[in-house]
Amino acid sequence: MSLDEMKAFVRQHFEDFVNRKQSQVALDNFSEDFVDHDEPSGEAVGPLAAKEMMEAVYQRWPDLHVTVEDCIAEGDKVMVRNTWRGTESSTGQKIEFHGFVLWRFADRKIVERWATITPPRIEA
Repeated sequence: MSLDEMKAFVRQHFEDFVNRKQSQVALDNFSEDFVDHDEPSGEAVGPLAAKEMMEAVYQRWPDLHVTVEDCIAEGDKVMVRNTWRGTESSTGQKIEFHGFVLWRFADRKIVERWATITPPRIEA
């Protein structure tokens, strides 16, 4: 994939996986040996685990929306700076947090992810 193709892929991934609540895209976008380095185990989790995790997120923050603020690509990686906003389903509290996500690609699939987020800002 070219750098521009990888950036477009990541932007579309966020749009579908988060904003449109299409959890099934995990099955297409993540490799079978996908590793999320910020999961507690830091081991291979695969696309099904990513799909199930996101479905739990949809339940907790049904209006969760991510905005890609910046997107930079080099080599086989894409780095994104983003803003997340949503409302906690059980409390009605609005949250906002910012993050950086680094994705590594191989064979047109996401194979690794690293993420750093700010503590959420909670509105009353």
